Amino acid sequence: MKRVIIIDDEQLARDVILEYLEDYPDCEVMAQCENGFEGLKAIQAHHPDLVFLDIQMPHLNGFEMLELCEDPPPVIFTTAYDEYAIRAFEANALDYLLKPFSRDRFQKAIEKWQRLMAQPAAFRHATMADHALLAGSYHSPLQRIVVKKSDQIKIIPVSAIWYLEAADDYVKIHTAEGYYLKNATMQYYENHLPADQFIRVHRSFIVAISQISSLHFSEREGQWIRLGSGKAIPVSKQGYQKLKSVLDI
Repeated sequence: MKRVIIIDDEQLARDVILEYLEDYPDCEVMAQCENGFEGLKAIQAHHPDLVFLDIQMPHLNGFEMLELCEDPPPVIFTTAYDEYAIRAFEANALDYLLKPFSRDRFQKAIEKWQRLMAQPAAFRHATMADHALLAGSYHSPLQRIVVKKSDQIKIIPVSAIWYLEAADDYVKIHTAEGYYLKNATMQYYENHLPADQFIRVHRSFIVAISQISSLHFSEREGQWIRLGSGKAIPVSKQGYQKLKSVLDI
């Protein structure tokens, strides 16, 4: 038997998936969850073979919940919003079902999952180009970042971020309360943070534009900026050109 979890805040949406799953007697639904917190606990408890995951939910959205999973299971996103498709495939989603989806469309998603179970290596070599053809090209800007620290889950609005700093395989997210570590890349945040609020000034630094208090240049130290907190951040030549445009200098 294959273990399945359904995570969606709408009962009707869960019922549709349950009805369609009746065609697959080898699938056992281990849990139905109404939000990301419940979903995270269910995944940790049941170690499912497949998760049907909504995106817009109370407390934690689907992406945030998935980021907190130490070993994410195969996921088929189910949502009424098409603008999250690119981000879903970047999160290695198996498929992206746009509500209301038909039984036939559901079957195609299940077939993808079955191919993954049969040949995981071959399936994982599917290119991002293939995903892009399915998903379009729209990036939905992040509005908050969710991190796990000890046994606590911290939700950081992007407005609270001062700057981000590369730290090996992690990114340090600096705020007034200190910094938090996130297992992600600087490129990911450069692509997904609101472009009108953040700027990458160096390969190791992304800063909130509102935090920049001054721009400096010296022959010895090169270009650098001072933030409102007093922190000095180095600026690359490419970052300097971006800053000149953003600051209109």
